[in-house]
Parts: sequence; structure tokens; C-alpha cells
Amino acid sequence: MSALPGEGLARAERRFAATFGEMSRARRWWVPGRIELLGKHVDYGGGRSLLVAVDRGFHVVARPRTDRRVHIVDARTGSRHDGLLDAGLPPHPGHWTNYPISVLRRVARDFPGAHTGLDMVIASSLPSAAGLSSSSALVIATFLPLAAVNDLASTAAWQHAIGDADALAGYLGAVENGRAFGPFPADFGVGTQGGSQDHTAVLRCRAGAVSQFRFLPVREERRIVMPPDLAIVVASSGVAASKGGGAQARYNALSAEMQELLALWREADDPDATSLLAVLESDEGALERLAARVRAAGSAPATLEARLRQFAAECRELIPAVANALSAGDAAALGAPVARSHALAETVLRNQVPETSALVRLATSHGAVAASAFGAGFGGSVWAMVPADEAAAFSERWRAGYLAEFPARALRGEVFISRVADGAHELGG
Repeated sequence: MSALPGEGLARAERRFAATFGEMSRARRWWVPGRIELLGKHVDYGGGRSLLVAVDRGFHVVARPRTDRRVHIVDARTGSRHDGLLDAGLPPHPGHWTNYPISVLRRVARDFPGAHTGLDMVIASSLPSAAGLSSSSALVIATFLPLAAVNDLASTAAWQHAIGDADALAGYLGAVENGRAFGPFPADFGVGTQGGSQDHTAVLRCRAGAVSQFRFLPVREERRIVMPPDLAIVVASSGVAASKGGGAQARYNALSAEMQELLALWREADDPDATSLLAVLESDEGALERLAARVRAAGSAPATLEARLRQFAAECRELIPAVANALSAGDAAALGAPVARSHALAETVLRNQVPETSALVRLATSHGAVAASAFGAGFGGSVWAMVPADEAAAFSERWRAGYLAEFPARALRGEVFISRVADGAHELGG
């Protein structure tokens, strides 16, 4: 069970004082998790997503050192990483430290003038491996203090390649997935071939608002005030949404489908195409021309065409419908497009487990106006949107119904009401 949101900063400060002592130069950051309302497996194809930050995440306490050493300590467990800000750091697959290691290695290589290490403590109130983007939040929680103490934003490399907060989200997505970004060449990453949706949500979402972004490059399209009469409730299934091992292979297979779709378009139309959404928007017949190409030359034509149509529906039909309904305060119009998005996740993405499917079914039966699984899939969490004055009672019914069907998930499963919160920022800064 994760810590409560309000406990994190105090816990981080206590652990920092006990581990590193004097705190007069210490700085503090907040880095939230996120909910992807819609936008399932589309960001790495240049699609669009509807996103909110949650009021659970990482509190960070960090202090600059006088050398290149970096010490990162988990406030709850005491687990730690001790190493160097070094472009030659080897990866550590399967362990939480692989995420900060990827940041340290990439920063040292991309910004060779960075020589200041850190003493740092992190305290998380996010359920682990629950699809709330704890891994990408950890990447950002490592990067922000490191960037601050090394004043990376003033360097020529930053100013040339990372012009604004949207570009920073794109860069940090590349840090995690290992891809090149602008003048910065590719690297190991953490092994997951994802995009920058999570990093965008964590950095760019704002309190009280649902944000619509598109990707490749990251660009904000719309910000919608969250209707005050609706609340978001999250249920963690208790099935770990791990991006390692077999789940990583299945996750990367979905990314490979997207790359094949783009490759088929590049072969005949535009050799420089990187965004599937831009392809589909290029002219009215693009979708059907690409579908015909998939049927003629795709490695698995039926699967690949279904993936193409899932992407098109999610980005061009379902997200606009939900965004318009939220903007109009029309709760009754949310259910159908959200249900279709989740159905496509079950039948096309094939990334749901019995627990997440049951949570969506139970949410609807207990009075949610809309509900969907989110994140990478293969476990993780489900969000439900409910009338705000019924959220507490709904949460109890939802959890009870779920545990009646899956009693073995009682220890790891969790249901909580989440405020639509602010993105990452320095506290007091």
C-alpha cells in the first residue's frame, strides 16, 4: 500500500536528515503521477491524448554536492542508488534504479558540462506498477533536481534543442525510451519503446483541468476545465503493470505495429513521415490508402489494419467527443466514446487482464458515467468518472464488488478519489 499524499514531504525530509544530515541547501520538488483518460498506445505514433495529473506522486528533497557523485534513497524502504554522473553508466534492467541511471547517463552525455552530483531522497505516494506513470515520474524526479543544480537550462545545448516545456517532455520521453532527440543521439533507455505521453502529463498538466496534447512533437491542443460536479476515482487492480520481462515484450510489440504502419506509408508516399496522425490528416483518403497497403503488404494484415483503425478512432473520433462533452459539462455523453475506447483496448490492443475488464464493468454497474483502463496495460488501473457528491460511496461499492470477485487482490488493490492536480514543480521555487 502506498503512503498517503500528505505524508510524502515529511517522510522525505526525515529520511534526508537521517541519511545526509544538514539540510540548509536542500531543495524540494513535487512530481505527480498521471491518468490517461483517453489516448491508448498512440503517443509514439504522433497521436493525441486526454490527460490529467493526480494528487499522488513523488516528493523529492535534494542537495547539490561538490563532486559528480549521486546518491538517491527511497524514503520508505531505504533502498538506494549510489553512483556517478557518468555517460558510461551501464543499465540495470528490472530494478527501479534503471530509471535514474538512464537519466544520469544521458545527462552526462548530452550536457558534458554537468559536473554537480546530488544527495537526494524520494518519497512516493503512488501505487507501484499501477499504470499511474510512477516510472516516468521517477525519471522526471531525478532529472529536475539534476537540471537545476547544473543550470542545464542556460546551456547552449538546452537552448538549441529544448526550447520550451513541451520540448522538455519530448526529450525526457527520449531519455526513457532511448531514442534520439534533436541533436542528441540514441542511448540505451530503459528498454521500453514508448513515447512521451506520460512525461507530458507529469510536466504540463494543471490543477482543475483536463489537457489535450498531441505528440511528435509534443504540442498542447486544448485545456478544458474539469466539471466541478464530476470526480475521478481510481482503482488499482493489484496486477502489476510492469514494463519489464514478458510485459515489456508485449508492450514493445504494440509499438512495433505502429512503426510498421509508418514504414508502409513511407515506402510509397512520404519517406520522412514520423507521425501517423499527421499522415491520416494529410488528405481524406489517407486512411483507406494505408489500410489497402496494410492488406497487401502488412506482416499480419488483419491485426495491423485493426491497429490502424483503433489509432484513427481513438485520435480522431473518441478524444474529440469526450473533450467536447467535458467542455459542455455533458456527463451523459461521456459513456459511449469511453466504452468504445476500452473495448478497442480489449479487442485490438489485447492489453487487458480479467481484473481490469471487471473493474470497468463494475464501475459502470455501480453508477459511473464513464470508466476505462489506462496506461500501458497488462495490469494496472482503471479510472471512473462519477458525480462528485457520490464519489465516496461509489468508491466503497466499487472496491467491495471488485474484491468479491478477486479476493486475492485485497493486499495490492486500492481505490482512491483523485483531485485533478498540478504538474511537476519546485516547492517554494
